[in-house]
Amino acid sequence: MHVLIVILAVLDIIVCVGLVTLVALQEGDEAGLGSLAGNFETFMDKSNGGSFEEKLQKLTTVLAISFAVLSIILYLLTGRVA
Repeated sequence: MHVLIVILAVLDIIVCVGLVTLVALQEGDEAGLGSLAGNFETFMDKSNGGSFEEKLQKLTTVLAISFAVLSIILYLLTGRVA
């Protein structure tokens, strides 16, 4: 059981770092760190799966949900210490 908890904790940290990176890459109202990624939208056909921003948003949603699920599983496995 201890090995499973360690593996899930490492996976949770990796997902967390990926989530922070994706959020930093997304453009908001101001072109923040998203401008570092360049403008990939001109190279991708919009009918071919959407723009680069749409793919970033979908991947961010997937990582956010997996981060939440992993965190809850880790909480349940490690016990509820008051």
